[in-house]
Amino acid sequence: MRFAHTQVRRDRWGPHARTEVHSIVSAREPFGVQPAAYPPPGDLLQEAIKRELDPAESRIEVGVAIVGGGPAGLACAIRLLQLLSQAPDVMAKLGEVPVAVIEKGKFCGAHNLSGAVMRPSGLSALFPDMDPSEWPTYGKVEQDSVYWLRGATSELQFNATPKTFQNHGNYVVSVAELSRWLAEKAEAMGAYILTETAGQQLLVTDGTVRGVHSGDKGQSTRGGRAGNFEPGVDIMAKATVLSDGTWGHLGRAAIEEFHLADGREPQVWALGVKEVWSVRKPLERVIHTLGWPLRYGAKWREFGGSWLYPMGKDKVSLGFVVGLGYTDATVSAHDLLQLFKTSTLVREILEGGERLAWGAKAIPEGGFWSVPKLAAPGVVLCGDTAGLVNVPYLKGIHYAIHSGIYAAETIFEQLSRDSQDFTSYEERVRNSVIWQDLYAVRNMRQPFERGFFAGSAISSLMAATDGNFPGGHWANHADADAPMVIGQKKDMYPQPDDKYIFDKLSSVYISGTSTRDDEPSHIRVQERVPRAIAETWRWMCPAAVYEIAENTPEDAELVDVVVHSANCVQCGAITAKGGRLIPPEGGTGPTYTTT
Repeated sequence: MRFAHTQVRRDRWGPHARTEVHSIVSAREPFGVQPAAYPPPGDLLQEAIKRELDPAESRIEVGVAIVGGGPAGLACAIRLLQLLSQAPDVMAKLGEVPVAVIEKGKFCGAHNLSGAVMRPSGLSALFPDMDPSEWPTYGKVEQDSVYWLRGATSELQFNATPKTFQNHGNYVVSVAELSRWLAEKAEAMGAYILTETAGQQLLVTDGTVRGVHSGDKGQSTRGGRAGNFEPGVDIMAKATVLSDGTWGHLGRAAIEEFHLADGREPQVWALGVKEVWSVRKPLERVIHTLGWPLRYGAKWREFGGSWLYPMGKDKVSLGFVVGLGYTDATVSAHDLLQLFKTSTLVREILEGGERLAWGAKAIPEGGFWSVPKLAAPGVVLCGDTAGLVNVPYLKGIHYAIHSGIYAAETIFEQLSRDSQDFTSYEERVRNSVIWQDLYAVRNMRQPFERGFFAGSAISSLMAATDGNFPGGHWANHADADAPMVIGQKKDMYPQPDDKYIFDKLSSVYISGTSTRDDEPSHIRVQERVPRAIAETWRWMCPAAVYEIAENTPEDAELVDVVVHSANCVQCGAITAKGGRLIPPEGGTGPTYTTT
């Protein structure tokens, strides 16, 4: 049974404000169990906000604290230091450590993963005098191909590359390598980079963010302390930048604390699983695919696709992305990637090759309507933390860099005046290419709730008219509201052969994930739930973190969930489907190098 409802929306955020009545046909079916009905235990703000400061002698004082050593945070650090180098009076105000980058991974880039094809505008703006040949890329894209896969052995190539998939002149990169390169540049300019340091809590007093509290190290699951125990510390700052990525713990806390998402649509998410292969023959074009192995029917709400990108002459990046609003509990992005590799298109590229790397990451897909307010007293949000991703065009890295630049320029301007009012940062973003691009594609993700063919037709019209037809304000539906049933998607997945097809645990192993078995769990889920919810988590997780307790009767309506948090690659997908992540101990998790 399908149902329609009418929504009245005011298009408040675009360049042409207007009120429209838009009828939306929901693809939801009145069956199944919603993950939203089983929210995670605990309270986000209680865990993530610290309202009493440590004694002054126990604190660390920095000028600007940047949480997250990815492209957004590091671009902010670099641009801020560029400005400070020309303003010694402002530099002096910021003390001995003017800019500190707080990164929970073993090194900057260790937790960064993306396709990735990058538009050059971000790096060009950050390093205007640098030749692109000096950037850490695998060269310009010269050719594009898009295929509609109709099965493992049947594909149809598009005669002309659709507008949203055109990448000529963009650059293939590893976002992990890009982050390491940016970190080197930032450190050389004077940034103090604290790796293996988790930003555990926001320091908030009198309605203003004062910095962050770092996480403890050396705790055990029972609350004990190992011999190497190190307590967290208050890191006080005149400005705090939250660029802690997808499902950023502190970013989400700031959004809730300061009501930054009020009046916005709920954020929606996808999960991408990626592999890097060495290959015998070079891939000389960028490839995207649509269709198989996803189902077309609206009731399953399966949305996504794949990529294959050349990484020089001897490596290929490939991956599969699936939206997390699906309704079949047995959908698995990892297994969809393995199934995708059985296609003749992919097998010809990988033949005789070897898998080198694997990883997984959630992607914010809500787009324009889901972007929260970007500033509150003492703090700004950048990059994926702010949801600055253009899903139809598969782009986000250059937006992250641009947002970091705008944040740095705003912070410099305001601290020069001894002000912590950073609201002009949002104006900079609204007057930029970020806002222009996101507005043009503001409704292109939502039509796919009506199924693949209807969604493709509607979104194609939107792409051709820069979002003007059909216009209006199309609503998002939270992923955790999708009613889950135990379907048959799992019956499609191939068995591992350890040559082309791999299981989850062997994949986690090559991600370099390292987390102590006795470390306190950083995963918050209810551990007794309906079977459909448990199966959703079990299949969704690319790292085999969740399983149903052994000896559970097949007809049990409620089941116990066992959580193996040491396996976690911190992809963030669980937060879309009824759970929540908090930062683990600094230095744990994956160590991505080429993803």
